[in-house]
Amino acid sequence: MAQLGFRTLEEMVGRSDLLRVNEAALTAKTATLDLGPILTPASALAPGEPQVNTMGQDHFSPDATGLPTLLDYGLIEQSQPVLDGGAPVLIHDVINNRNRSVGAMLSNEVSKRYGGAGLPEGSIHVKLDGHTGQSFGFTLARGVTLEVKGDANDGCGKSLSGGEIIVYPDQTKLGDAFVPEDNVVVGNVALYGATAGSAFFRGKGGERFCVRNSGALAVVEGIGDHGCEYMTGGRMVCLGETGINFGAGMSGGIAYIYDPEGAFPGRCNMEMVALEAVDTAEEAAALRGYLEAHHAKTDSAVAAKLLGSFDASLADFVKVMPMDYKRVLAEMAAAQEAAEPVAASN
Repeated sequence: MAQLGFRTLEEMVGRSDLLRVNEAALTAKTATLDLGPILTPASALAPGEPQVNTMGQDHFSPDATGLPTLLDYGLIEQSQPVLDGGAPVLIHDVINNRNRSVGAMLSNEVSKRYGGAGLPEGSIHVKLDGHTGQSFGFTLARGVTLEVKGDANDGCGKSLSGGEIIVYPDQTKLGDAFVPEDNVVVGNVALYGATAGSAFFRGKGGERFCVRNSGALAVVEGIGDHGCEYMTGGRMVCLGETGINFGAGMSGGIAYIYDPEGAFPGRCNMEMVALEAVDTAEEAAALRGYLEAHHAKTDSAVAAKLLGSFDASLADFVKVMPMDYKRVLAEMAAAQEAAEPVAASN
């Protein structure tokens, strides 16, 4: 710094004019690059404007000047009775897309008191009207349910950690002509990295739905491209069409795709998965339970129709099973079966 004539780091900010190219590291290709446009100093574009932080910012105080009041503060306050060990609470509120990562701060309060185990199911039930901001329900803790009459933005349910998310359209505002299963109700990258919990969406999801899901249950009525990419666990049920490249890198968990038109195999990445039928009574009962839960929580017309003719509809479901996951499950079952006679004889 001294050799360059600087006394403080602040004096160095923006001084791209002092950068020099390492000629020895250039290749025939990189030697043709002109980085001048992207290295234009900010001071040249906005003369007189400060190039370093000159004012304090408070993003998290309830009284943060110029920022919308964070919805989580109200949720925490209204949840205080159950956080202190009391009876379950039901909260009604409105939401708009300025409210981002709603549920994260509330989940932090749950975790600080009760750890990863969270609260009993149904302890905190929040019913919201409107349109959520990004990352709605981020790291949502066990025992917390966030129910939205409206729609959800990108990143809904990221790192879901045992909580429950329910999203369905407001039919009273949209009218009878609106068909939920034909419209998107939740944005891209929903349930990225979810580890536990459940999510029910009456309508379609965006791209990269359930990427890196490792333990959550999700029910949706159609998705975009790259669904269940790198999924390692959990269950996913899609009651409508998927986009292309479904299941790329999927090494665990199981997906069930309703595919009456037979179009899904051409949209699935078959490198690590196989497509099977739902052919056991136990698995059919589990799938039926997912549909029943989806209908009960969202009033889904698609789920109601499938439940009304479930035995006939079952043949139209495609089971996406990762091959390595199937092998591991078979090995575990064989080991358990081999151990049972020994345990019985002892």
